[in-house]
Amino acid sequence: MSQKVLLTSKEINIILHRLACQLLENHLDFRNTALIGLQPRGIYVAQRLADILQQDYGVKEIELGFLDITFYRDDFRRGEKPLTASTTEIEFIVEGKNVVLIDDVLYTGRSIRAALTAIQSFGRPNEIELLTLIDRRFSRHLPIQPNYRGRQVDAINEEKVKVMWAENEGEDKIYLVNR
Repeated sequence: MSQKVLLTSKEINIILHRLACQLLENHLDFRNTALIGLQPRGIYVAQRLADILQQDYGVKEIELGFLDITFYRDDFRRGEKPLTASTTEIEFIVEGKNVVLIDDVLYTGRSIRAALTAIQSFGRPNEIELLTLIDRRFSRHLPIQPNYRGRQVDAINEEKVKVMWAENEGEDKIYLVNR
């Protein structure tokens, strides 16, 4: 197994700032916008973006939530190993809001499909957008594309994108791994 560094900590930080600026362009004061990170790994991207928007760009209040999609997945109860659910933390109403779903890697699109179904349990948003740190564009099973993408990666066949976060693995780095 070999791995190649796709993004360093500095590059990830630059991309997150660019994504924050793109969100600002489209949502201005975030009065009617909610950021929702997908459990388990999208929450790190969502939290970092919320911090950047508040600390570096002066956005006063951001509604930030975390959505677990485990029981909405189309592979639920199909695998040999049991899936472990995370917690959903959405302490606001999504009805009529502009929701930005946030995940670390967009691969087949199945997680996003599950998230679109899951978010309906919390109301009917006015609009739903998708932000992803890494877009594996040649791997889609469903016609789902991000509105905001950090980096597009042409990973094929057995290659895997591995995202490491300081909060979880002790460093910010993204690898392309050959199995």
